[in-house]
Amino acid sequence: MLTAESLTDVETPAVVIDLAQVERNVDEMSAAAGAHGVRLRPHIKSHKIPELMRLQLAGGAIGATCATLREVEVMIDAGCPSVTLAFPLLSADKVARLAALRERAEIRVTLDSVEAATQLGRAAGSQPFDVLLEVDTGQGRLGRPPGAPSVELGLQIAAVPGVRLVGVSSHAGHAYAARSTDDLARIAAEEAGDLVRTAEELRRHGLDVPEISVGSTPSARAGFGLGMTESRPGTYLMNDANMVRLGVATHETCAAFVLATVISRPAQDRVVIDAGSKMLSSDGFGRDDWVHVLHRPDLHPAFLSEEHGVFHADDPATAPAIGDRVLVVPHHVCTMMNLADEVHLVRAEGLVETVPVPARGH
Repeated sequence: MLTAESLTDVETPAVVIDLAQVERNVDEMSAAAGAHGVRLRPHIKSHKIPELMRLQLAGGAIGATCATLREVEVMIDAGCPSVTLAFPLLSADKVARLAALRERAEIRVTLDSVEAATQLGRAAGSQPFDVLLEVDTGQGRLGRPPGAPSVELGLQIAAVPGVRLVGVSSHAGHAYAARSTDDLARIAAEEAGDLVRTAEELRRHGLDVPEISVGSTPSARAGFGLGMTESRPGTYLMNDANMVRLGVATHETCAAFVLATVISRPAQDRVVIDAGSKMLSSDGFGRDDWVHVLHRPDLHPAFLSEEHGVFHADDPATAPAIGDRVLVVPHHVCTMMNLADEVHLVRAEGLVETVPVPARGH
């Protein structure tokens, strides 16, 4: 496993990504999905980096899922052949930009309103936009409930000129609140069942909707084989403290860290590092297992300010000294990556390459 001591050439604070572990995570998820005939379309909001997207494609992914138009543009510029924008667009200017990209890649959009479908249809020209109906399978964010409410909306969207309804989609974001693997299995089964049932009802109304697309790393593996055609996990690539809490990752399968230096020991039981909320993000703050210091279960997060991370040490005698380096597992890797202008791709022997994060901040 990667250690802070092997990264002496990297200035702190810095985001470092263990390439060997990323490759293992790609292979593991690809094998798990492939065993059930499920296609992978990973969500790149977790990393926002073309180099990592290419690793996913090389590992068997059929394309990418993006959360913003800028992410779509970056990934297509990097050679991604197929992209789903999992966010409805209402701006005519943004829709026009998206339409222009269809000359270079296959593009699909998830949406949950006739209004969003109409905007796409107006820009479609002679080539209809492929869209997926967003169904609310329990998160309570986008989409109508499964069954009749979603079917009614799906029929309305399918009637909009310039769009073609090709499937149903959902994001089981409520899986992040699961308290056990049984919880995750239940959520995955409910999500898959709701989508399959909704798709079948749409087909009975004469619509050809072959795609059943699910998201969410926590529920991904539990859902394989339950009727979906594709899966859009994102966090699995690098994992984080949240995934460790949920039992779908371990510290050994985490691949993204903040490398930080201990800059102060102002009290015997207090350790302060040079990475605060501008590096780690404050997402999830307040949980006992909010962030983890790798190989240091004796250090517990107290709070972050913008440039400082403050930790409580169980044993002052064995706590790291001023100048020592540590690797911190973030609570939420996606928000951490959105704060980084660049990341350091590393292996056990040290730095491999420093690359920008071109899709961040949009």
